[in-house]
Amino acid sequence: MIYRFLILSDETGDFVREIKIDSEASFLDLHNAIIKSTGYSSDQMSSFFICNNGWERETEITLVDMGKSYEEDNYTMETTPLEDLVTDEGQKLMYVFDYMTERAFFIELREIVFGKTLSEPLCSRSEGAPPPQVLSFDEIAPKIVTSSSELIDEDFYGDSEYDMNELDSEGFDGLDNLLNPFEEERY
Repeated sequence: MIYRFLILSDETGDFVREIKIDSEASFLDLHNAIIKSTGYSSDQMSSFFICNNGWERETEITLVDMGKSYEEDNYTMETTPLEDLVTDEGQKLMYVFDYMTERAFFIELREIVFGKTLSEPLCSRSEGAPPPQVLSFDEIAPKIVTSSSELIDEDFYGDSEYDMNELDSEGFDGLDNLLNPFEEERY
């Protein structure tokens, strides 16, 4: 069987890749096809995730063995054939290519072609430039500050009429005793 995957990015609207690959190929083969089609370096950590219809991550397939406990399923790209975890048209996957910032491609199995095979993965559609593979801290920091500052308004710290001088030491008489570690324990 041949799988036809559609790959999109939420960062770059015109980025589209379509990869055709044999169902018996490994996730590592798909990883390498994505790397080749984007021009990314192969020296970065990455993972695939099998997702539900709401794009929530369910099963992780890692580039290297992460040493998970034996009670958990441990899938690595090199040893896991696509057909073991990808079985239905419309199935969703996520490919995290930048581990530090959790940036990812969204992948959907668009078609299963029965009765045919492919010896090598094929990029059958390549449109638009991919987003940068890795962002520097300087590129990330302004985005974090901007998105965080949108959440903070003038009332974030509480009542705008708050006066620091309203605090007095009444009610805190026993505080020194509670903070002194050399006194008897109180329960």
